[in-house]
Amino acid sequence: MQTSIDGFPQYGANDEQHWVIRAWDEIKNYILDLANSCDTEIIGRRLAVDYIPYWLEANRRPDNPMYELAKIKVSQKKIVFSKSLDKSLWDNTELAKGDLVDEVYKLKKQNGKDIIVYGGTTFVSELISSGLIDEYHLFLNPVILGKKGVPIFDKLESYRQLKGSVTFSVSLVYCFISLITNLFLFFNFT
Repeated sequence: MQTSIDGFPQYGANDEQHWVIRAWDEIKNYILDLANSCDTEIIGRRLAVDYIPYWLEANRRPDNPMYELAKIKVSQKKIVFSKSLDKSLWDNTELAKGDLVDEVYKLKKQNGKDIIVYGGTTFVSELISSGLIDEYHLFLNPVILGKKGVPIFDKLESYRQLKGSVTFSVSLVYCFISLITNLFLFFNFT
């Protein structure tokens, strides 16, 4: 997840992300390792509408800088949480229409690799406030968003500890924060 120093993944109501450092060449290996450790993606419907087609298209173009990651993403099982869709619009994708907390608990109990979450602040905030996120993979950008920052950690009930960090030459800092379980949070940054 791309965040500001003050912990906001979004600036303003329109999800402005002009402040995000896009340093793909430097962070690529971290993202690929994380993606390879997962076999399931949980996605909010609003993000899924653009997110899934983006990765399908990137997977068709070997010249795309995201091609290697796209190959992984296209192969992963996707669970899209939606109250408005009646059927899945994409291959290798299931709709989850039940209670978010119940559905995610069921997914976490299944055998398999780790699960990764992609979604907007509303969707992710609900997962955080329900205690369903076990690991946070944060890319801290050297900016403070202040009053216009949109919070997601404001309902976090329990303490999380930094497990490690890496500083990149572009002033981006990768932080790994964890409870030891198997649901990851990572925001799309395309």
